[in-house]
Amino acid sequence: MSTSAQAARLVRRRVATGAAAAIFGLGVALSGGLTTAASAADATSYSGIVLGVGANETQRIVTWYSSGDTAQKVQVAPTASIVNGEFPADAVTVDATGAANTSTTGYNRHATITNLKENTGYSYRVGSEGNWSPAYAFKTHDFEGDYDFLFFGDPQIGSSGDVAKDGAGWAETLRYATAANPDIELLVSGGDHVESANNEAQWDAFLAPDQLRQYPVAATIGNHDVGGKSWEQHHFTPNTDRSSQYYNGDSATRSGGDYWYIYKDTLFIDLNSNSYVNPADGSLGGDTAHVAYVTDVINKHGAEAKWTVLNYHHAIYSPASHSGDGDNKQRRKDFTTAFSELGVDLVLQGHDHSYSRSYSIKNGQKENAAEQPGAADVYPGPGGVIYVTANSASGSKYYDIKKPNAADTDPNGQRPDPLNPDSFWYNSVQNQEHVRTYVKVQVKSDKLVVENIRSGTCAAPNAAVEKGLSCTNTADGQPVGSLVDNVTIHPYNGDGQAIQVNVPNATGEFGWTIDGYNGLVNLGTAQEHDGWYFEANGKINPIVVSDSRFSLAPWSISANVSDFKDGDKTLAGSYLGWSPKIVESGAGAQAGAPVVSGYDDQGQGLAVSRGLGAADQGHARGTAKLGADLDLKFPNEVAKGSYRATLTITALSS
Repeated sequence: MSTSAQAARLVRRRVATGAAAAIFGLGVALSGGLTTAASAADATSYSGIVLGVGANETQRIVTWYSSGDTAQKVQVAPTASIVNGEFPADAVTVDATGAANTSTTGYNRHATITNLKENTGYSYRVGSEGNWSPAYAFKTHDFEGDYDFLFFGDPQIGSSGDVAKDGAGWAETLRYATAANPDIELLVSGGDHVESANNEAQWDAFLAPDQLRQYPVAATIGNHDVGGKSWEQHHFTPNTDRSSQYYNGDSATRSGGDYWYIYKDTLFIDLNSNSYVNPADGSLGGDTAHVAYVTDVINKHGAEAKWTVLNYHHAIYSPASHSGDGDNKQRRKDFTTAFSELGVDLVLQGHDHSYSRSYSIKNGQKENAAEQPGAADVYPGPGGVIYVTANSASGSKYYDIKKPNAADTDPNGQRPDPLNPDSFWYNSVQNQEHVRTYVKVQVKSDKLVVENIRSGTCAAPNAAVEKGLSCTNTADGQPVGSLVDNVTIHPYNGDGQAIQVNVPNATGEFGWTIDGYNGLVNLGTAQEHDGWYFEANGKINPIVVSDSRFSLAPWSISANVSDFKDGDKTLAGSYLGWSPKIVESGAGAQAGAPVVSGYDDQGQGLAVSRGLGAADQGHARGTAKLGADLDLKFPNEVAKGSYRATLTITALSS
């Protein structure tokens, strides 16, 4: 007897959004420092407002600077309720907390907006009664399903020596990227926002674009962002561990920490890779501490997501100056096996001011020697991880690609790729044209699509080129918006068939898929019937049975399905029925009996093992292909969510 089952790790927790829920919660993320009461003549001014990512898609964290140490709030309301610029009387206010700035004058504040509703436009402002900042707007999207986010490498404002030119390039990249992709849902950074950690003029230029107040920002700390508290004062992040092992340097100037959040079906983990040296006292620190952190977060929260994406600054598989750094070689040893074993899907990195996309890397080595350079579709097996390094998003600084070292025998070194000797062994794509680019990631139910897109040409704003650096891009042949690289990542999902069902509200749409590159089964959209139940139909991936034994012994194929789950929500597997059929005859195959949905007969449906096909003793040798039409019926009381189940297929023969 042989049994094949798909691990049911693709389960997702959801936040209830019923009509009885409040529009906003009043939760506040607490940090050190207390605020004083506002005076009647409050002259406090506000600057550096940033809309940050929250712990999940129902939250946003707003961070800002203020000139005065006054009691301050975030005020939020649905944009549709604002008339002539006036917030309604029932607008929700969320108390802020913060402390005095350590890198400049003034104070920092942050507050967490919670219980946001999906597919809603909101407006917000910071301050106090009678002294509010300008209002800014953002919108939420469906809390289920596919979505896109943008990843930006190293703006490093000030590194060209001209803050204004660097800021102009950064602003133009954000302007173009969001105009071309207006429905993106996150802005993710790769670190090095500024050249000098505590230079507030550089921070002002980085924070100037209004897109940073319109889309939630997930900030990463880079090596140019450490040495002071400005990064931390400008970006308050969710679920953050600021223990000493996730910092570096003097405690008075440490900034950063490791943090995580879940957005839709993706678990994001962000690391402060500036901390990589183990403490002298032998305590857990550096890379070891980061691996322990990632392990703990995935063990606790990995089952709540379908994808795991890591983000940190120091690129370990990059093509330029930093690729040979000793600390990055060490990270290749320390990180990669753990990331493979933990099932990480994608790693986003900065630091090397050039673009690269790795081959599928497993345990620190190329997983499949036959994977071709620049492949448009890749199929990582278990433990295969794709590493992406982003080029400069501002044009302030570019690093040129290095030549591989044919004499390098270090397995973590920089030997050439046998399939493309001009590239390092680990990179499928390497690119440097001295033009600004950004990375777009499309997160879908069955794949990730990664695109590196030009946001500029040789023309201004492009500070490094304006100051004399050569440029190989041509606006006619490689214009703004053209692709440098485009890859679809098809993750492996085991030997069984993972079944996903998307349940809408009672009047919405409903779809499901079978994941894994054993084939995606799309059963379309479920229909509501007379206000009583949902129904969706489709087909399993066919199962091929081959029998060449001389014994002509009988065989049978059966299957059963687990309950469909989305976090703590359940849809009984008994609601799934099927009608087996012989797709291609042979091997004496006979189709199993139909099984109706338990909704129809109050039975057990496919929740118990049912025959898909079988052959009697003495059947002819040969091959058969078995299929089945699926029928899912269930009450319309089922809560909205993204449900998945495991189909276990069992083969029996004497």
